[in-house]
Amino acid sequence: MAAPTLERTVVEAPAVVDDEPRKRDLSTTTLDDVLAALGSILGALGLVWVLYANLLPTSGTLGFVVAWFVVFLMLYAGVTAMRHPRTVMADRVAAAIIHAFAGLVGVALLFVIGYTAYRGADALGYGNFFTSDLSAAGPLDPLTVGGVLHALVGTLVEITIAVAITLPLGVGCAVFLNEVGGRFARPVRTVVEAMTALPSIVAGLFVFTTVLLMAGLPRSGLAASLAISVMMLPIIARSAEVVLRVVPGGLREASLALGASQWQTVWRVVLPTARPSLATALILGIARGIGETSPVLLTAGYTTYLTFDPTSGPMVSLPLMTYQLSRSSEAVDQSRAFGAATVLLLVVLLLFVIARVVAQRSKTGRR
Repeated sequence: MAAPTLERTVVEAPAVVDDEPRKRDLSTTTLDDVLAALGSILGALGLVWVLYANLLPTSGTLGFVVAWFVVFLMLYAGVTAMRHPRTVMADRVAAAIIHAFAGLVGVALLFVIGYTAYRGADALGYGNFFTSDLSAAGPLDPLTVGGVLHALVGTLVEITIAVAITLPLGVGCAVFLNEVGGRFARPVRTVVEAMTALPSIVAGLFVFTTVLLMAGLPRSGLAASLAISVMMLPIIARSAEVVLRVVPGGLREASLALGASQWQTVWRVVLPTARPSLATALILGIARGIGETSPVLLTAGYTTYLTFDPTSGPMVSLPLMTYQLSRSSEAVDQSRAFGAATVLLLVVLLLFVIARVVAQRSKTGRR
């Protein structure tokens, strides 16, 4: 009797069809892409030079640059479309436009800073510029006499008073908007956002009317600090509100679950967690207030003497000193004005660097 045979059936698996569309690589830049951009720039330059400067009845540097940029975009779009899909072409053209305008802003900023530093280099080269005031210096005296010490001290005193006013108010407003809320939160947020775009001259007029005219106080560093506080308050309040929103909600829930009250949660959990970022918000507010000229011009008064008392009379600051000296027709006063402006730029730059460092450390600490 023959043994039964077992037939083996082989079932073939169906072919897997990948229906998912492949992602286009928009970020990789090859040598051909760089050469295409460079060739478009040079080609546009040659074409515009022939047409704009030789064949057409046009002239002017600004028009030449604008025409060069427009022709470059057209050539770059055409060259990119010959080698890449339409999506990649649109991305490359948009990136070229964004980089061009970003470079324009950077060049303008460098020009302003460089020109100010160049004009103020003569005054900055003398040590007395940082160690003396203008009480013994006249418009015809050389740069070896007088300096910005009184303006630098006045700026620090006014900003210190403004910080003492705006820091608790700004953080308290942010806590109310983010932690308390209620029916008054929306109108308060609207007012704070509107104050962010408040012209500085309006803040100066407000303090001038209420403090100097109605209250009868003299022009002083305290009045200038109040005007600066009006400008700093919305910046600190908005920045602090954004910072408090980033604090994880689980920390609040854990604190409340352990029996802590809302005030204890805010004071012992939320604010300590957001402390580095709140410091960044404070520094940004200081950088906004330290360069204000219009409020100080109306409320502080002008003096050439060094004073530490913000309530006893006029107190000058770096922006106000720059404004007053720049109005003079004497070259020495012009140099002193640009020197004071350079010192102010350095102080603001230092504040922004500190803000960036604090923000970076806060991010690293959270990780």
